[in-house]
Amino acid sequence: MTSPLPSGSTGRTGQAGPAGSASPSQERWTPRLWGTLLVLCAAMFLDALDVSMVGVALPSIGSELDLSTSSLQWVVSGYILGYGGLLLLGGRAADLLGRREVFLIALGVFALTSVLGGLVDSGPLLIASRFVKGLSAAFTAPAGLSIITTTFAEGPVRNRALSIYTTCAATGFSLGLVLSGVLTEVSWRLTMLLPAPIAVIALIAGLKLIPRSAREEKRGGYDVPGAVTGTASMLLLVFTVVQAPEVGWASARTLLSFLAVAVLLAVFVRIELRTPSPLIRLGVLRSGPQIRAQLGAVTFFGGYVSFQFIATQYLQSLLGWSALETALAFLPAGVIVALSATKIAGVIDRFGTTRVIVTGFALLVASYGLFLRIDLTPTYVAVILPSMVLLGIACALVFPSLNIQATNGVDDHEQGMVSGLLNTSIQVGGAVILAITTAVITASDGGSAEGSAAPQAVLDSYRPGLVLVTLFALAGLLINLTGLRARRKQQQTVVVTKSPAAAPSRESADERVAVGD
Repeated sequence: MTSPLPSGSTGRTGQAGPAGSASPSQERWTPRLWGTLLVLCAAMFLDALDVSMVGVALPSIGSELDLSTSSLQWVVSGYILGYGGLLLLGGRAADLLGRREVFLIALGVFALTSVLGGLVDSGPLLIASRFVKGLSAAFTAPAGLSIITTTFAEGPVRNRALSIYTTCAATGFSLGLVLSGVLTEVSWRLTMLLPAPIAVIALIAGLKLIPRSAREEKRGGYDVPGAVTGTASMLLLVFTVVQAPEVGWASARTLLSFLAVAVLLAVFVRIELRTPSPLIRLGVLRSGPQIRAQLGAVTFFGGYVSFQFIATQYLQSLLGWSALETALAFLPAGVIVALSATKIAGVIDRFGTTRVIVTGFALLVASYGLFLRIDLTPTYVAVILPSMVLLGIACALVFPSLNIQATNGVDDHEQGMVSGLLNTSIQVGGAVILAITTAVITASDGGSAEGSAAPQAVLDSYRPGLVLVTLFALAGLLINLTGLRARRKQQQTVVVTKSPAAAPSRESADERVAVGD
């Protein structure tokens, strides 16, 4: 049974499916189409799994490799630097060089660096392997997302695929917390090695299943100056934000670095406006839904990772919970996200991305606000569990909706670019907001060592950070509320300009607005 494309959709993204399979616009997917989606989901699952697993293993890594705290942070920051810094380049490379080729090569590099990370015997080598792994993820993430958006027809079919895809990311992040607690009890090296065999299996399957995509013809040449300045600005921005809490936000080094970032970004914008073949076509940001999706990604992921950081510190450092107990505390959120994988697409189809995103952000505000009630006695049932349940529902609603809103209405040859831009917003937002939150907490505790401070003082230092996280979620809510006003204006325009005989039904109008907003 063929699924009709939404009103106003060109259908261009559903014209070609994997060789030998039924059209992706069909509701009943072929085994090969399912296989392609599972391969892409595996890569996204691994990205999220790797990020969450390493956090719990850090104390063991520092002890065995004799790393100082400042050196140890680079085990995490090195990955973020490679990932967040090269996403723009990774997204455009997928469009220019072929999404299948870029995805599979980067996945192979991910598998190799996973093995190397588990075998190294020195801190610098481990940090280097993490940077290269982050670099490979910067290519697999936008390439994988753009393969989905060019394989599955825009509308309900793509919404279903993206819901499953983004759910795998959230599930990987939640499962990684639990696995790391178990594996670290044996050896931290297992947390580094675990992704390797999964990546190899996905690579072998991908060679057979992922369809080939046509490379974009670039008569104007490749935007080398844009690639250099854009990548340099993102690398320097992430590096500066990661280092700022250690060297000081007001230090000359930090201020000069931010100034250099501003200069590089200004040069990048000037290049993109003048080049015939830009790395990023800035005109795509004239779209209201696109801007709201990008800003929503910044506030959503930045607030989430900051909340996780505070909650983990509270549970482990203050309440004395083990790594496994802490991971299990987050598990309800992950279970909710995983169980919603096949259901969220229908919700988005019915209500549109804007309404779903607004609802999700409202639940985020409620979740973070509820967690502000924490105290020195474990109150899991009354405070922690409800916060995690609300968090899980919010993540299930917001994350897939942002991906759908950012990629809807975008031509095939720009899907990699938009995917890279969205993932850049996610990673840079996470790095920047986490750094700001950490600085606020550090300022609140007066710089005293956590072990020497009174428990109540430590708890009080967490509260300003939680307030900040809640405010970022509120900002995301307010930004996307403007989309509801734009949606109503568009509906009113449709009603006014169409005669009663020609006017679409309310359901049809809602569907058309939902696709673009």
